[in-house]
Amino acid sequence: MLRPHLPDAIEEIEREVRTHVHEGGPPVDTEYRRAVHQVINETVAHFVDSLGQATTDSTQLTVLYSQLGAEAARRGYSLDRLQTALRLSGQVACRRFIKDAYRFSWSKETLASLTDNLFGLLARAADAGAQGYARQQGHLTTDRERRRQRLRDLLVREPAPDPATVHEQARAADWKLPGTVAAVALLSATRPPSRILPPDVLADWNASYLIVPDPDSAGRDWLPTLLLRLGAAAIGPTVPTERAAVSLRWARHTVALAERGILPSDRPLRAADHTALLAAAMVEDLIDTTSAAHLAALLALQPRRRVPLLTTLLTYLQCGDNAVITGARLQVHEQTVRYRLRRITELTGTRCYDPADRLDLMITLTWLLHSDGVNAGGANVNGVNAGGVTALGSAAGVTANGASPHAR
Repeated sequence: MLRPHLPDAIEEIEREVRTHVHEGGPPVDTEYRRAVHQVINETVAHFVDSLGQATTDSTQLTVLYSQLGAEAARRGYSLDRLQTALRLSGQVACRRFIKDAYRFSWSKETLASLTDNLFGLLARAADAGAQGYARQQGHLTTDRERRRQRLRDLLVREPAPDPATVHEQARAADWKLPGTVAAVALLSATRPPSRILPPDVLADWNASYLIVPDPDSAGRDWLPTLLLRLGAAAIGPTVPTERAAVSLRWARHTVALAERGILPSDRPLRAADHTALLAAAMVEDLIDTTSAAHLAALLALQPRRRVPLLTTLLTYLQCGDNAVITGARLQVHEQTVRYRLRRITELTGTRCYDPADRLDLMITLTWLLHSDGVNAGGANVNGVNAGGVTALGSAAGVTANGASPHAR
């Protein structure tokens, strides 16, 4: 009774699917339409052939739906489309069954058996399609991750890769190429409580670094929170995408200072905030040699005497040789500043802050003060140049009323 009406049933199902599924989303290419047409034909024929049989082998049909689901995933179509198409097919078939029941005077039992068989078949088809879709999605995710790992490794390679190569690899990895990036270096011992990252951030947890696209853009308000969650971390300077290796290099130099205790390791750091200190760290052995020759008398003092003098000299240079501003920043009287400068001249035998040597001296003092907290018993000087010298307090030799014991 049903066989003569199969072509009409197939046409109605295809029309319904085309109207409510294919035209309701992104365009569907012709090849995929042909695949859907084939599966609809196979499904209707299989259903009619199975009627009246005690057992039916639906393996071939489930394979077809698994392949259709995988193809949908490969082409970027939503799984909802496949599920909706099955639901619409069931609705069309039920409407036709009801018409046929009136036309052929079927019993209620016959109609119930038909609908039971139909929805059982569609349930198996839906499961097969979903499994094929999920399996293909897993393959796609794995492939994309591998491509993104290759892209990540390319970005931090030195010398810098060719921009055209970066563009090609980014397209292959489905990674929107940003205008700029910044690298984040983590302490080697850091184990973030969660490794969940925004989808466009590239990570290498083994090498302890991240690549963050467009870190200075307005949409990156999550970056400070991410850095806090990662704990001890340093973000390198913002650079063009193909120069990510430069950003990573300076991020790693910064985090290395945190590992040595020269910079704080309890909060995120920005390499750009510590330019002078990073420059000094690059010539640490030279500073040790030259400072021993030119500042030997100062360095021979105990930390409680040495630190206030070095701090005052550096702040004085930073304030353009203005004792009043220097005193305000150090929270001491300007006469205390002048006293300390005279004391430095007496100890060194020269005005060691001569303008001709100003830059070299400021870099040297920056390094000596930051490393002094590590090498000389933990004097609290790490905050001096990061945000002024207001945290020196007793380390700078200041009493409660702002006077200096040296001045008295």
